[in-house]
Amino acid sequence: MTGTDARPVFPELHPASATSRGTVVLLHGGNVANWMWAPQLPALTDFDVLALDLPAFGARVGEPWPGLPGAADDVVARIRSYGIDRPVHLVGLSLGGIVALRALERHPDAFTSGLASGAAVLRVGGTARSTAWLQDRFWDSPAFWRAQARAFRLPRDSRELYVEHGLSIDRESARRMLGEVYAGGVPDLSGFPGDLLAVAGSREPAVIRRSLGAIAGAGPHVTTRLAPGMHHVWNIEDVDLFNDMLRIWVLERRVTARLVEPR
Repeated sequence: MTGTDARPVFPELHPASATSRGTVVLLHGGNVANWMWAPQLPALTDFDVLALDLPAFGARVGEPWPGLPGAADDVVARIRSYGIDRPVHLVGLSLGGIVALRALERHPDAFTSGLASGAAVLRVGGTARSTAWLQDRFWDSPAFWRAQARAFRLPRDSRELYVEHGLSIDRESARRMLGEVYAGGVPDLSGFPGDLLAVAGSREPAVIRRSLGAIAGAGPHVTTRLAPGMHHVWNIEDVDLFNDMLRIWVLERRVTARLVEPR
């Protein structure tokens, strides 16, 4: 999954292997790219899957970060560029979850359902901001990115890919992106006619878990759940649980019993 320039490369389009049930669009987290979704593809072989690279990440590291509204608009433009003009299922984690919520707000008719995991929509402070300062200070240090990979509990076979990608991202784009994310902002989902599942790992930072309540109040068709024992990048931490949640949601708009309601 690595090109000759040492930047991660992973296809965006993964066609269904049989008759397609529709299209699932996957939006990656910050400081990674669309390759983070490789563990989910085996669970979606009867869907066309678009694992998009957001601007400034992955194969698009040469592009500037366009802001959250611009990133949301870019998602819809990328979907249309593949000739898809029907509503799709939208899934995002971390930064991808935040962008997904903005896309549902700005383009409600483009999506039939949404799933956002680890989306912080409240103002972020404390430890997370300190980590961002360290990230900026040691941006060019492979050792820092390796430490981050361990902190996120990435599997060993994904850590060097994470390091390579982190070193490839434009620092100024990352600063602008983090500034927007940390400022917070609850989207208005009152115009989205589909169903949205907002999830957080029970061991994620408190601001992400608190954000579930804010998201729940943002629209009429929002369900919130916690993934017991999970941290931020839990699509890799527990592939089976994440895939079970994902598949049941896109097929039935139902929540797997393995998730729990927030208290």
